Amino acid sequence: MERIWLQSYQQGVPAEVDLSEFQSLGELFERSVGQYRDRVAYISMGAQITYGELDKLSRDFAAYLQSVLKLPRGARVALMMPNVLQYPICIFGALRAGYVVVNVNPLYTPRELEHQLKDSGAEVIVILENFAVTLEQVVARTPVKHIIVARLGDMLPFPKGAVVNFVVKYVKKMVPAWTLTRAVNFRTALGKGAAAELKAVIVQQEDLAFLQYTGGTTGVSKGAMLLHRNILANLAQAHAWINPALGDEQHMVVTALPLYHIFALTANCFTFFKIGASNLLIVNPRDIPGFVGELAKHRFTVITGVNTLFNALLNNDAFCALDFGHLKVTLGGGMAVQKAVAERWKQVTGKPLIEAYGLTETSPAATINPLDIPAYNGAIGVPISSTEVAIRDDAGRDVPLGERGELCIRGPQVMKGYYNRPEETAKVIMPDGFLLTGDVAVMDEKGFVRIVDRKKDMILVSGFNVYPNEVEDVVAQHAGVLEVAAVGVPHEKSGEVVKIFVVKKDPALTAEVLIAHCREHLTGYKVPGQVEFRSELPKTNVGKILRRELRDEATKKS
Repeated sequence: MERIWLQSYQQGVPAEVDLSEFQSLGELFERSVGQYRDRVAYISMGAQITYGELDKLSRDFAAYLQSVLKLPRGARVALMMPNVLQYPICIFGALRAGYVVVNVNPLYTPRELEHQLKDSGAEVIVILENFAVTLEQVVARTPVKHIIVARLGDMLPFPKGAVVNFVVKYVKKMVPAWTLTRAVNFRTALGKGAAAELKAVIVQQEDLAFLQYTGGTTGVSKGAMLLHRNILANLAQAHAWINPALGDEQHMVVTALPLYHIFALTANCFTFFKIGASNLLIVNPRDIPGFVGELAKHRFTVITGVNTLFNALLNNDAFCALDFGHLKVTLGGGMAVQKAVAERWKQVTGKPLIEAYGLTETSPAATINPLDIPAYNGAIGVPISSTEVAIRDDAGRDVPLGERGELCIRGPQVMKGYYNRPEETAKVIMPDGFLLTGDVAVMDEKGFVRIVDRKKDMILVSGFNVYPNEVEDVVAQHAGVLEVAAVGVPHEKSGEVVKIFVVKKDPALTAEVLIAHCREHLTGYKVPGQVEFRSELPKTNVGKILRRELRDEATKKS
């Protein structure tokens, strides 16, 4: 397809980006810490570290992995933490020493954690102590050889009451200070690393940087292989896109989405690190009053998030009373931005809410609306620099402009493939390099793309992918279930919520029992919000359950 979208680019945004600026994320890190040593890099719960301090601490962590634990180059290092200061220390330390980072959701259940650690082959895990009870249940069945336990007080002194506030509001049902056999305290690891040598390693663009896990149509979470080149390309693309709006001032980006999620990882952690910005890490964005209280302390210039987060903020009077005079960019992704939320955001802040689209498999940004658009337009934007988009039919042929088809993406940010799953990779990456997204879209004459349907059965809950097969597999394990189908239905707060249709084996089975069963085996956002019992489920002539029929029926009722 002719790149008709270039006509819609904001002035100053290039059609292509320079992919040769850095050879690795470690090289990017070295330049930024050398250039911005005295600037504050990260702030979390009132504590902060500068670029120079991050250089020293990440170096010590890297030396601990390399010289004390003697990890071979390319070893997998799992990080299971929310947005605390230990996270950037670990991620940059691991990357600069040539290791592969495996991001883990700290709210994973034992079943989910065990699968990811086994599949990735992680030899080391750094975990916040509040979540160590989960690891304790499965670690013996995983490849993990070394456990590093981080504590809230490991870093700089916290304001009075901050630790208590965190424990009460973020991990209400978990008790801190769990002990694990073979575990080493994070502070101890840094101390040993400080006394150890860090040997220089050569890391190239084609080396693996992340195994970033996403769900699969088979219900098995797959590791997207993101190379240094993929992430470097996407941060160059993102920076080129937002640079016209940033100017030369020093920026502060609000990071409310977890850094273990690909959106915040690239858009916040790396893109703004390149320009010496400060990252305000929000540990618990669900605590809206606490979140707004943090915002009131800082002159933030950029904020990223999902529609549900922006909506929650707009319904807080204290947020609406903040000074938005320094705000330059608001970027929404992960799920569709609703018109009402975008219009209210513009009314309250005076700035547009810019919608973007991406996938874990595209590192993640693929399309973004120009930052100078005057108002909400219902589109996911236009292809960003060095990116091509095709709209194709089921036979893989480009459809005429304005017609529906599957959204396909090609660019340097597209993953290498799924780790150890060549068959799954072949299903989504075409011979010509285009990635099949599973979303049905149309493109207009100016290159703007609009999502009109979903080809996959994937459910999108507050920006997180939920795959029906995984939910169904868990539900089917209950002895009282004969058959089950999971679909996504509209929800005003989270965009979609999981609904399950169940045929009982045990007539006494209740929805409450099933939901409690799911909570034992699934992260919270995957747990069904609705349960409907039926005598039978619709099927094809070969016996396949018709999820789409159930979804369409449920959507009409909602």
